[in-house]
Amino acid sequence: MSLRSAFPALASALLFGASTPLAKLLAGNMPPLLLAGLLYLGSGLGLGMLLLLRRLRERLRGQPVTRLHIARAELPWLLGAIVAGGLLGPALFMLGLAQTSAASASLLLNLEGMLTAVIAWLAFRENADRRIVLGMLAIALGGVLLSWEPGGATFSPGSLLIAGACLCWALDNNLTRKVSANDALLLACLKGLLAGMGNTAIALYGGAVLPAAPALGYAGVVGFLGYGLSLSLFVVALRTLGSARTGAYFSVAPLFGVLVSLAIWPDMPGLLFWTAAALMGFGVWLHLSERHAHAHTHEPLRHSHAHRHDAHHRHAHDFAWDEKSPHAHEHQHEALTHSHAHYPDIHHRHPHPH
Repeated sequence: MSLRSAFPALASALLFGASTPLAKLLAGNMPPLLLAGLLYLGSGLGLGMLLLLRRLRERLRGQPVTRLHIARAELPWLLGAIVAGGLLGPALFMLGLAQTSAASASLLLNLEGMLTAVIAWLAFRENADRRIVLGMLAIALGGVLLSWEPGGATFSPGSLLIAGACLCWALDNNLTRKVSANDALLLACLKGLLAGMGNTAIALYGGAVLPAAPALGYAGVVGFLGYGLSLSLFVVALRTLGSARTGAYFSVAPLFGVLVSLAIWPDMPGLLFWTAAALMGFGVWLHLSERHAHAHTHEPLRHSHAHRHDAHHRHAHDFAWDEKSPHAHEHQHEALTHSHAHYPDIHHRHPHPH
């Protein structure tokens, strides 16, 4: 696997991991549910602006305008993801964050990647070989070692709430995988707007008061980067890598979170921290060096997503394009049997005999 293929998942982990200690700065100034709502609203509004800018750019360049559409059959998967990951997950996380140190919260986020992989393997039968499982275990062990860093993580009752949030996000990740062929910005924007409005409305109904403009702006920026752009990149990774591998890469988010936390609350890392970092690096290397190749058959499939013409995309167009740039439209895949290196992306979700 190339670093280019893994980059969206790693970038998503960096943005989300960094958002944890940054959100901690606001946790004591407003109710947790309101903070969750504002972070997701910042995510949805920011991505909505990006969608508008993208459409404007396409029109100015004379390119086909990207169609913002989600098939009716896929809506239940998306709604389930929004409820689990956009409403329940953030609420539990912010409630737990208010009772937990930033380092502990960053550590516990490691559970999301592990639970995502377990659900992908057991419930959705996603393929994983020994190298992938060993890499996941190395990353998980690195996360455990982070909890033993002197002056770092200490557990509290809020840890259970954060663990519950990770379970909700793991369900969200696997449900989102079912709709990951759709526009990543659109999916993340819808989740941000619906989850943000829901959590904010509930918080205000319960007596919460909106903070001053500077705090609102800060929450919006953190939400846009740590939730909006992070989720968009995560959807792109789901599309190309599948749930388990994306979850494994995303599991390095705690390492990024602890690094940012230490930058805000300085404390010289010790041996365990660097051992944890080495284990996580080893786990990422195991995944990057994976090669999965065998003869497989593609069943006929019709869907829409951004693509270039390759071995899996050889179809005619009823519109003009430059034959180079990625483009998105509904297209038909015919039955095809061949052999090449691949991952459980949106075109390779076939069963394995072993």
